[in-house]
Amino acid sequence: MEVGKSLKEKTITGLFWSFTDQFASQGIQFFVLLILARLVSPEDFGLIGMVSIFIVISNTLIDCGLTQALIRERKVSQEEYSTIFFFNFVMASLLFIILYLIAPLVSTFFHDFRLVTILRVLSIGLLINSLGIIQRVILIRNINFRTQTKINFSAALCAGIIAIIFSLFGFGVWSIIIQSLIFQLAQTILLWKCNKWIPTWTFSYQSLQKFFWFGNKLLISNLIDTLYNNCYSIIIGRLYPAAQLGYYTNASKLGDVIINSTTSSLQRVTYPVLSTIQDEEKLLSEGFQKIIRITAYIMFPLMCGMIVISDSLIPLLLGPQWNDAIIYFQLIAFAGMIYPLHAVNLNILQVKGRSDLFLKLEVIKKILLTILIAISLSFSLGILGLLGAAILSSYISLFINAYYSAKEISYSIWKQLKDILPLFLLSIFMGSFVFFIGVISPGNLIIKLIFQVISGCLLYASIGWMFKMKEFIVIYSLLFQLFNKVSRQNFKSKGA
Repeated sequence: MEVGKSLKEKTITGLFWSFTDQFASQGIQFFVLLILARLVSPEDFGLIGMVSIFIVISNTLIDCGLTQALIRERKVSQEEYSTIFFFNFVMASLLFIILYLIAPLVSTFFHDFRLVTILRVLSIGLLINSLGIIQRVILIRNINFRTQTKINFSAALCAGIIAIIFSLFGFGVWSIIIQSLIFQLAQTILLWKCNKWIPTWTFSYQSLQKFFWFGNKLLISNLIDTLYNNCYSIIIGRLYPAAQLGYYTNASKLGDVIINSTTSSLQRVTYPVLSTIQDEEKLLSEGFQKIIRITAYIMFPLMCGMIVISDSLIPLLLGPQWNDAIIYFQLIAFAGMIYPLHAVNLNILQVKGRSDLFLKLEVIKKILLTILIAISLSFSLGILGLLGAAILSSYISLFINAYYSAKEISYSIWKQLKDILPLFLLSIFMGSFVFFIGVISPGNLIIKLIFQVISGCLLYASIGWMFKMKEFIVIYSLLFQLFNKVSRQNFKSKGA
């Protein structure tokens, strides 16, 4: 009982600070994006979108799946931490050299000579980021997201202020590049300052081999996933003007504020927590089911609401020059609605040590997406056709992930679908109601948006309260506990 109580307390605290971390740092970056979108052209955002895939893939190679292997391990020695630390830095150095050399080829592929310097400067961030990986792993293993929240918020704020200043002086695309590098530098410095771990001059090939045995399959699957998640930037950047890629890039960034923040928060907390009970089948199954239901209860209405209000939200946030991004955002949001459910299902495979199955599923899902993209391109369906392929692939992939994760625990795919389908339908009903409110609301965008948001929140919360939905009760209970905990901490700090 004490173990369960301690685990629940860690999960509640971890989720609170993980969500706070994601939404605080993402919130700052989001606010900066709103300002930069009015000062920097869609074409400049498109240029960053063209080279971003090379940076993301490089970061995946630097990690090599070793982060997840370290988090999963019950006990990690100083020698093992140091080994992975030096491996990460060597990999970052090699990849920096490679990107520096291939930059002219990338520029030729996209027919834009400016990409040479842009890619070379952005790749400096690989070296900076590699120095903070182990520091971050230690905080995650300790489920210490409070410290990470403070670090990420401070780094995002510092980088954002500097980027805005540079954009006001007309630096254009370089404002975005500077923001990225300053964020990574500030984050790494603060990680070292707040976390007292220091590497020792030791390297163990046996330790590297042990972790790589688990991480290599995750590396391949992560590479495949990263490549396909960014393949749209390559296709759009190659076939369409840079401005179109800019519209898609910022629509994707707006979606990431919610989608990736929620997904990342859930993964960072549920993976180490579930790993601690990986051998207790009943407890693992019950915990997984609760996470699935609560995730769907939060994510479904959130994304449905964002889809409906986007025609008011995007012009208000980014300006009317970004209206072409509205339809892209709506499609991205519909596809991303279930991304957190993907993440939780895949966490089970990692918790159970099934990195082989993790890789197998990644290959299957990407073959499916390749076929759908090929069909879209062959019929010349344009960017909307590509995003339609992403939606179809996302929903089919959820069935695949849920089917195989169900084999690892006693929670069948049909039971999972039975749990989330009513929440999906309820969210569609809420979204339809919000759309109707928008139709009858005054023409002023701000007033219309306020009416839509308030009416949607009240309707959804009222239904949860009237029907005493388990998810509503759990969330209310969690919020009440967190409020009491924060109040007690404030009271103690004042008393001190």
